[in-house]
Amino acid sequence: MVVRRSHGGGRFERAASYARALRIGPFVWVAGTTAIEPSGKLHAPDDSYAQTLYSLGRIEQALADVGAEMRHVVRCTAFLRSLQIDAAGFVRAHGEVFAGIEPVMSAVEAGLTTPGMTVEILIDAVIHDDTGKIALS
Repeated sequence: MVVRRSHGGGRFERAASYARALRIGPFVWVAGTTAIEPSGKLHAPDDSYAQTLYSLGRIEQALADVGAEMRHVVRCTAFLRSLQIDAAGFVRAHGEVFAGIEPVMSAVEAGLTTPGMTVEILIDAVIHDDTGKIALS
C-alpha cells in the first residue's frame, strides 16, 4: 500500500513532528492549514476570504505532493475565529474553490493562535477515478 507524506516546511511541523499531508493507499489527510506565509508573516490579516483562498492553495500543493487533487476532497472542516464575522468570507472562497466538487463541510468557532488569523482548515480526501472507483493498493 502507498504511504506518502508531505511537509510544508512550517515551524510547528518540525517542533510537533507531524506531516502537512499523509496518504495511505487512496486516503489522504491534510493537517490544519492556515494562511502563514513562508516568511512567517500572516497573509491578509482579518480577511477570511483571502486567508481561505491562500490556505486552500497551500492545501492544493500538499495534496499534489502526495498524488491527490482538489477533486478528491471529500470533507472540509474549518475553524473560524468568529462565525459571525468570518463565515461569509470563508463560505464565498470555499464555494469558488470547490464548485462542482461539493465536499461535505463544517465550520466551528475556535480560538486561533495568531492575532488577525481568521481560519484554519482540515481536509480529508479519497483518491478516486471519475466514476468514484478507488484502488486499494
